[in-house]
Formats: sequence, C-alpha cells, structure tokens
Amino acid sequence: MMGLEGKVAVITGAAGSIGSATARLMLEEGARLVLSDLDLAALERARASLTEGEVELVAADVSRPDDVAKLAARTIDHFGHVDVVFSNAGNFGTVAPIADYPLDTFEAVHGVHVRGAFLMAKHFTPLMRSGGSFVITSSVAAIRGDPGVYAYITAKHAQVGLMRCLAKELAPRNIRVNTVHPGPIDNDFQLRVEQGLGQEIGRDGTEFFNEIIPLGRHGSAEEVARAVLFLASDMSSFTTGSMIMADGGMSA
Repeated sequence: MMGLEGKVAVITGAAGSIGSATARLMLEEGARLVLSDLDLAALERARASLTEGEVELVAADVSRPDDVAKLAARTIDHFGHVDVVFSNAGNFGTVAPIADYPLDTFEAVHGVHVRGAFLMAKHFTPLMRSGGSFVITSSVAAIRGDPGVYAYITAKHAQVGLMRCLAKELAPRNIRVNTVHPGPIDNDFQLRVEQGLGQEIGRDGTEFFNEIIPLGRHGSAEEVARAVLFLASDMSSFTTGSMIMADGGMSA
C-alpha cells in the first residue's frame, strides 16, 4: 500500500487521461477523492470508469478565482480536510512563429497552467494537513525549447518556479510540493501537440518524438499516474522541491 488510506485528494483536469488514471490508482489505494474539470458530463463519464469509493465531482475552471474558492469550499464541506492536491488541469494552445503567435492564446494557456496552479495553491495549501502533498503536472517541456511552442513551454517553465517557492514556504508545515514531468504520452492531448508541431517542423510529429525518446516510445497515462501516486503517498516523505521526470529518458 502507498499510504493513502483515508486521505482526501483533489484532482483537477480529472476527466483527462492522466487525471482519470491517477484517480483510479488513488481510489485503489484507499483515498477519498474530489475530481474537478470544466465539464460535469465529462467528469461523470470519468467517474463511471472508476471502482467503488468516495468521490465528489465539482465542475470548475482553475483560472477563475471564484471557481477555485468554490472547489476548496466543496472539498471541506464534503470531507472536512485536504491531504493531497494534484494540480493537473492543462491546455496546449497552438504552434506558430513568434510574430504570429496569438496573444489571447498565450494568455489562455498561462491562465490554466500558471494562474491555475497558483490559485490552487493559494486556496488549498492553507487547508492542508501536516504530511500533505501538492503535486503539479508540468512537462518535459519545462526543461527544453521547441520552435513555435511559446505558450505551453513558457508556462511549464513557470510552474517549476512556483513549485520551488511553495516547497520552501510549506516545508515548515511538513507539506511537500513537487512537479511531475511527463514526456510524450499516448493520448489525445499529445496527438494535438504533435499535429501542430509537425506542421511547424515539416515532418510527422509523433515520429519526431519517438526518435528523441531513449525508450523509443510514448508513455501511458498510467505510467505518469504511478509517479504521481509516489509523490502523493508517504513513500515520498522526504521528497520536496523536486522535478520528477516521467519522460522515457527524453531529458537525459
């Protein structure tokens, strides 16, 4: 067991592949869950795929302060406390030369990844108990650059800075803060990334990534979820301020 029995975990972006895979593993380890995403119908579909367990669904936009405050209030009303927060909501934007990159797209991506993670920390960390864990989904993009991926890559770099500040502030309360960094994952989100990048670099984006991943393949959502489970559990009790790479060696 990974030490989640009876703990309360909040997962944003829970209707996506990584969010739902993480929810499944956490339920199996005894956690009680609050799952959040933009679309309640998508959340209900994700919930239907899970095993038995205590699960609360809350539709929320993490870029909106009122929505995050509502999510925090619903969590406390339903479960009374918080032990784990998985700030996982994400969007990609587009791929374009800097002169053509749309400002509204840039701001929308940063609104979810950076503002969203900031708001989750602002509203949830004051509620978390000693021994808690705050995990942010970043990306291998946080340690590299690629042409045209201006919104997503800069947002992922920014999340690491946020994580490091939080880790030092919350350590005296025995709350750990870390980022998990997936490489290319075999899901719809990554496929959209690769289609956009492929147009920019003039070749198949999926083949491009497989060639630069030492393990030679895309990862699965469950492989990332297992890394998140480690960070959420007592198995990582001396791990904070860390970037956990789940990228098939792409960052090596």
